[in-house]
Amino acid sequence: MIISIIGSILFSIVLVLYILMALRLPYGEYAMGGKYKVLPKKERIISLLSVIIQTFAILILLQCGGLISFGVSDKIANVFCYFFAVYLSLNILMNLLSKSKKEFFYMTPLSFVIAICYWLTALNVEF
Repeated sequence: MIISIIGSILFSIVLVLYILMALRLPYGEYAMGGKYKVLPKKERIISLLSVIIQTFAILILLQCGGLISFGVSDKIANVFCYFFAVYLSLNILMNLLSKSKKEFFYMTPLSFVIAICYWLTALNVEF
């Protein structure tokens, strides 16, 4: 349960970052390869779509952690929890390959901890 709370809080930080980027604030160096300081229109739309997916991912983590239930069966939620664990694990690799120092140094460890939270929650590991 505590792991899913930690993961949700940390993923919420990423979600807020993506909202700020979609609002044209200069945080683009922290995501999407760090190519733009302020995201162009196409990337802002992608950022907003990411916010929807991230919100869903947070809800999945909270349900798998036994904190909420939002209409998805526990079995399906667990499948999604594994999916997001794999996705975030791949995201770590992408962050490691980023040309942006900010994405590399800040987002890589953040993605790592969030991915661990998803793996532990999906595997039902309690602390």
